[in-house]
Amino acid sequence: MSKCAAIQMASSPNISANLLEAEKLIAEAVKSGAKLVALPENFALMGNNELDKVHAKEVDGLGIIQNFLETTAKKYAVWIVGGTIPIAGTDEHKVRAACLIYNHLGQRVARYDKVHLFDVHVPNTNEIYRESDSIEAGNQSLVIDTPFGRVGIAVCYDLRFPEFFRKMSEQGAEVIIVPSAFTAETGAAHWELLLRARAVENLCYIIAPNQGGFHKNGRRTYGHSMIIDPWGVVLDCYKTGSGFVSAEIDHERLVKVRAGFPVLTHRLFFCE
Repeated sequence: MSKCAAIQMASSPNISANLLEAEKLIAEAVKSGAKLVALPENFALMGNNELDKVHAKEVDGLGIIQNFLETTAKKYAVWIVGGTIPIAGTDEHKVRAACLIYNHLGQRVARYDKVHLFDVHVPNTNEIYRESDSIEAGNQSLVIDTPFGRVGIAVCYDLRFPEFFRKMSEQGAEVIIVPSAFTAETGAAHWELLLRARAVENLCYIIAPNQGGFHKNGRRTYGHSMIIDPWGVVLDCYKTGSGFVSAEIDHERLVKVRAGFPVLTHRLFFCE
């Protein structure tokens, strides 16, 4: 078994301050025994407006945020799933919301670009979001081999698309990490419901670091970062503010659940 952790933050427009907070929480999680730590979406920057991320974008492989992830992973000898950071894409007026994964040696081993963009008007509120105004969507899922099993990545709004998770399941995902910045309104309605459903549907562990609190841009995020087992049991949850959750990823339990309840082998329809 390996202990994994999900970090919860209430990030601000100040990148340096956010990185200091992230390192503090990573250090605490590692001290508790975590071998993998996942950061929330936009952990390094929650700007005053959507275009702030465009001004802060980094070239792939170079920049203060990427350097932080590399050096911190090496310093604490921990795998880090780097939430999302703004990486330059093909459109100079937009960024890719990239989740970068580093191993315990500080080596980058994978990158996932957020596929589904949050372009919505939240019902019964004045909240309108248009991520496509500043983000260029990715078009590939990601599942990689790690010491913690086959790990897939989904980001925030991806959570609402079960077929996307099923595709990762077909690629052998045993653990799916979901860095997020769920709004307070949508989080209260759907966050735990969707996370537990994705865990149960795919008989996998879900590690879900979320933004949680009030932000200087006026936004309020839901928090409730959690880790869920393949039977849909919430192993740990951190409701609001900065902190972390942690739990053991028990591969033997996953194998036992899948063998005794072989839903995945009973499927009759498959993703293309």
